[in-house]
Amino acid sequence: MPDTSQLHININGKEANSYDAIVIGSGISGGWAAKELCEKGLKTLVLERGRDVQHIKDYPTATLSRWELPHRGQITQQTKTNNPLITKAAGYDESTQHFFVQDKDHPYIQEKPFDWIRGYQVGGKSLTWGRACARWSEYDFTAPERYGYGERFPIGYNDIKDWYSHVEKFMGVCGNRDGIPSMPDGEFLTAYELNVVEKHLQKVIKEKFNRHYVSGRWAHISDPQPIHLQQGRGQCMNRNLCMRGCPLGGYFSSNSSTLPWAAKTGNLTIRPHSVVHSIIYDEQKQKAIGVRVIDAQTKEAKEYFAKIIFVNASALNTNLILLNSTSQRFPNGLGNDSGLLGKYICFHNYRGSMNGEVEGFEEYYYKVSKPVECIVANFRNVEKQETDFKGGYVIYSGAYREKLNDENIKPLIGAEYKEAISEPGKWGVYMYMQGETIAKERNHVRLSNEEKDQWGIPLLITSVDYDENDDKMVNDFLQQGKAMLEAAGVKNIEMRDSMQAPGLDIHEMGGVRMGADPKTSLLNEWNQLHHCKNVFVTDGACMTSTGSQSPSILYMAFTARAVNHAVEELKKGNL
Repeated sequence: MPDTSQLHININGKEANSYDAIVIGSGISGGWAAKELCEKGLKTLVLERGRDVQHIKDYPTATLSRWELPHRGQITQQTKTNNPLITKAAGYDESTQHFFVQDKDHPYIQEKPFDWIRGYQVGGKSLTWGRACARWSEYDFTAPERYGYGERFPIGYNDIKDWYSHVEKFMGVCGNRDGIPSMPDGEFLTAYELNVVEKHLQKVIKEKFNRHYVSGRWAHISDPQPIHLQQGRGQCMNRNLCMRGCPLGGYFSSNSSTLPWAAKTGNLTIRPHSVVHSIIYDEQKQKAIGVRVIDAQTKEAKEYFAKIIFVNASALNTNLILLNSTSQRFPNGLGNDSGLLGKYICFHNYRGSMNGEVEGFEEYYYKVSKPVECIVANFRNVEKQETDFKGGYVIYSGAYREKLNDENIKPLIGAEYKEAISEPGKWGVYMYMQGETIAKERNHVRLSNEEKDQWGIPLLITSVDYDENDDKMVNDFLQQGKAMLEAAGVKNIEMRDSMQAPGLDIHEMGGVRMGADPKTSLLNEWNQLHHCKNVFVTDGACMTSTGSQSPSILYMAFTARAVNHAVEELKKGNL
């Protein structure tokens, strides 16, 4: 293993290893950075710490039936014993486990309980994400400042709305134009229809609570447009096997969409098995000139060089890389004059959930088992502060027909049994919350001074937890959700506060936050480091606050906007 503290620039290899741009990470935001940079003519290197995964070819379980899997899709006890952390992840089972890390290979230090869910391969977690794509509203951008619990983003909704449109048209997002102020409309494909019970919930919740229960905005191609066919993608067939990788490209991922599109330009190079050690800062030029990499397989140290660098390693890894990028100018991490690098880590609160039974409607069923959910748009603290907690939450929900239990089916053999099990049981309904959390300085990550990983890079220490505000929000959701379900006649409602550790939401954000003031932030309005202008951060690390809507599509919009600015500045000679 090389002594990474003594890495030096490989002058002889500089020319061969030089590009116009380097993108660190190939997930949702990294894929967009690659697409936009390559389309604009920049020779672009994408560094991915994991293995290569190519669309369709490397989806080994995509077309398998449950009975074709060794354990019918179930996780073995041995797998759980070896991987107590990653096996908690939503969507993790025998058919998807190859898209998640092994715990032992990627250790970190939990100063407070934090479940860090990771997928290291080309495409990253874009292969396994939840695919919810509602836009942020102006309320999300400004609420922390208006209500006094955080910093304001240096941009607002009007600055990003056209970039939302830009990414929506390319990726394919289904939804209705519902006219909801806290959840703006976008460039939508045909929405999924609500089933009969969901329509009942929609009617009751609107009439009795004046709240919006609508079809979710989801990254699924419900009716392909020419731009999607040009990508080689087809219509979502509602198989609900998304996290195995979709051979149809029916949902958006880097592998099915942005990376192949970038490759068609001839400007893309992807280097898997490349664990980024740090960003190289040139003291004389006063800017970043490249990236140090440890080959994941050989442990060999290499350097790659570029005019601009996009850091899209996923929020906590982006913090790790910048913290480890030290120099005489930046002894505490690249761009860290404020001392806030790694601080103000935040996440989404998913602790509250509930389900119940719906009587009646048994003459109805639904055409397909939808890969999308319904959403109750945020109704808390939108136009004014109205609760004893700060921030808001959205609710995801759906209705379904249960399967009959064997004990209720007679006989238990033969053709009559086969007929009986085709009859569905009663209707059920569920709700769960996605809540805003407050960005706090005490919630932070930092590097260990003693322990390193197998590539000689310091381990990340996570120190992130809940607060009283989170508890109050969970209680409010449980009360309000139950009230809405009871008003719709739902019976036997079971409510839960999972008390799950932060991180299991897989929406970690912050640490390299945007802001207008370099004294209180790391990035400016263009996602540039204030003090190292040719380095851009557009993944979750850039977030100043969490909002209540899902953030992934916002990262994509930030990325496209930042690339456009970076290329313009590069042409002007400013980078």
